Amino acid sequence: MAPHAEVDHNDGDGIVRLPPPERPSFSASPPRLLIIGAGNRGRAYAEAIRNSSNGILVGVVEPVALKRRQLGRKYIWGASRKPLPGEEFEDWPEFVAWELKRREQAATGVEEGVPEGVDAVFVCVQDGMHKEVVLGLAPLNLHIMCEKPLAPSLEDCVAIYQSLQPDASGTASKLFSIGHVLRYSPHNMLMRKLLLEDKVIGEIMAVNHTEPVGWYHFTHSYVRGNWRNEKAAAPSLLAKSCHDMDILYWILAAPTQTSSKPTHVPSNISSFGSLQYFRKERKPVEAGNATNCLSCAYEPSCQFSAKRIYTGPELKSHQQEHFSQIVAPEIEDCVAAGKPEEGRKALMSKLAEDYPEGTPAEVISQRNTFGRCVYECDNDVCDNQTVTLSWDEDPIAAPGETPLQALQGRGSKTATLHMVAFTEKICTRFTHLYGVSGEMYADSSSITVHDFKTCKKTVHYPHVPLGGGHGDGDEGLTRQFVLAVDRVKNHGVKVATAQREDIGCTLKDIMMSHGMVFAAEEARRGKKVVDFPAWWEREVMSKLG
Repeated sequence: MAPHAEVDHNDGDGIVRLPPPERPSFSASPPRLLIIGAGNRGRAYAEAIRNSSNGILVGVVEPVALKRRQLGRKYIWGASRKPLPGEEFEDWPEFVAWELKRREQAATGVEEGVPEGVDAVFVCVQDGMHKEVVLGLAPLNLHIMCEKPLAPSLEDCVAIYQSLQPDASGTASKLFSIGHVLRYSPHNMLMRKLLLEDKVIGEIMAVNHTEPVGWYHFTHSYVRGNWRNEKAAAPSLLAKSCHDMDILYWILAAPTQTSSKPTHVPSNISSFGSLQYFRKERKPVEAGNATNCLSCAYEPSCQFSAKRIYTGPELKSHQQEHFSQIVAPEIEDCVAAGKPEEGRKALMSKLAEDYPEGTPAEVISQRNTFGRCVYECDNDVCDNQTVTLSWDEDPIAAPGETPLQALQGRGSKTATLHMVAFTEKICTRFTHLYGVSGEMYADSSSITVHDFKTCKKTVHYPHVPLGGGHGDGDEGLTRQFVLAVDRVKNHGVKVATAQREDIGCTLKDIMMSHGMVFAAEEARRGKKVVDFPAWWEREVMSKLG
């Protein structure tokens, strides 16, 4: 999975530029894919399937007819015809029932009139539904890509892990991938190659990694939106930064494909964080008793005004159109029909929605109120959090290795993750990595390496996508997952081989990086340092039976 590099030199500094990844060639019978959940993530994967993979999207499952038809028209059946049987479903049980019946018909040997089935499913429903969908798909024995996080609770993650474990012989029957798309961006793939294969800074001693969420992105998603409340969704560290914990795990703990050594498990995890700002006590006096931006006298002066965030001209370059379409999906059809003003009216109508005082908490938790005052929402997730991980030395010698070689990649080290809401950047992570023989700074667009031995600087420029999400990670993950499905389906490759070589992530990797998040949350709430190996044995391994 390592990208190819082309090297040039400029004024004595090394300049490394990467071409875009190649799209895999199509087989005679390409993988047939279904998306469950036509929201933001479902649409992102639909786009990636069309643009970057060697598979075809053939069906969508979505209870909201508007979202279902929008995705279907754009990526499946087009605007010139209506959907055929098997191309759209309102919910996943309907799909499962339809597919079981289709298989019964196909088993009779009469192929005429029986539509083709699907090979793999992208699960893009709300986090709390992942367990029921993944377990509900079990009778179909399909390959699955599940959006991150795996589940909002450790109990549900363990249940999914148990359901997907290989049989007694250790042979998995189907592929499974998780939406940790940052692993698959050209930027992060190159960064890992430089660190672990080329060893450009020598042994890694410390890492400082920052996830800048973006102040208006945080208000949209984590104050007013789907991920604002831990009980209804998950802690923000899991919902937002499980990506980042996974990258730290991938660089500092997980073995490379060529290594036979086990994971270098973190020794200790601690965390501090809280909801610092978006609380009722912070509400400006001038806002009075207003609970909705459109009826608030202070709105024109408020930084967090919903009207400003979704319609303000100064934020047009800040993914405003994307956020607005999440608030009012009707906008897309209105614009396509040449009626943008109708789309604006739909948006303002959504922003005017509110819930009266006395509305039960369970009712509030089931809906997003994007025009609600940020100081009057039911949000409780952290807007600022740090996690510190430390590793003890754990040398393991392969045959013929010296004690020093046994320690390579398994020495003591530390890593710090900082997730913060109040930033101008939106999710453009930056990372400082400190090694014995060099230092690296990666900022989502370039990677700069300072070599202590030669005192030279090299700047690496990975492929910069023209619009792909997560630095082309959405396309990368989709490309690799569908490629793995294709190799298993059409080229005789074993599931375990495709899982390792193409997806590059095992079930245990998925579970352990999630485990690090849950351990960090236990540390934060308990104001303690968690002994991670002991926690892992107690909370995960002992429950696998």
